[in-house]
Amino acid sequence: MVRALTQCIAAGVLALLGFWLPTILNAATVQARVTRFDTSGKRNNAPDRGAVLWLTPILKSVEQPDRIPHEVAGTRFRLVQKNKRFHPHVLVVPVGSQVEFPNRDPFFHNVFSLFDGKRFDLGLYEAGTTRMVNFDRPGICYIFCNIHSEMSAVVIVLATPYYGISNSEGEISIPSVPAGRYQLHVWNERSSPEVLNNLVREITISGDPCSLGIIRLPESGKLVQTHKNKYGRDYDPATANPIYNHK
Repeated sequence: MVRALTQCIAAGVLALLGFWLPTILNAATVQARVTRFDTSGKRNNAPDRGAVLWLTPILKSVEQPDRIPHEVAGTRFRLVQKNKRFHPHVLVVPVGSQVEFPNRDPFFHNVFSLFDGKRFDLGLYEAGTTRMVNFDRPGICYIFCNIHSEMSAVVIVLATPYYGISNSEGEISIPSVPAGRYQLHVWNERSSPEVLNNLVREITISGDPCSLGIIRLPESGKLVQTHKNKYGRDYDPATANPIYNHK
């Protein structure tokens, strides 16, 4: 009986390896470099930190299980409020993720988003407390504080595990991408949606290494720098109210 059980387990392991091995062997590390330029020509090919690139598998062209990778599945995501800033400024999460919004300032905050991707209003909450949001649909979420107009962040919710964020040199690396056809998407805070939509294209991953070369993004300015409060009105001027403590 023990021998039969051992043979059964061995057969299961071999079957599992037969399923995974082609995907593992064909996986590639996809690399790119993102630069930006403005139309005046004063700044060309500057490395762009905080740009996001992701690959969406085209149906039936990618041999992969329908799952979130192990290294992502147990991740706890946080968008911390500290010194009247969100940290990090850009956060990428898989669809269905929960994100904590802890308040580590010595005063109240009111985090909200009225943009596509996820609309929510966490209301006023005090120092040392936190709120949670479930990002249950893909999209780009621009996050603000209803009290402090200078606070902003972006949560990018993706239905694919294949993404990367550019570093200070503009470099992006996406590991373990199975061979197949993908749609390439790029997001940058300083580029207009029209520009970014024009950059969407189909690519084929066939082996390691895979370089997408340099992706040049025209800069349109910080598009969400000026915004309204959650009621669609201009922010009130700073006051001496100790509850809000703008200063």
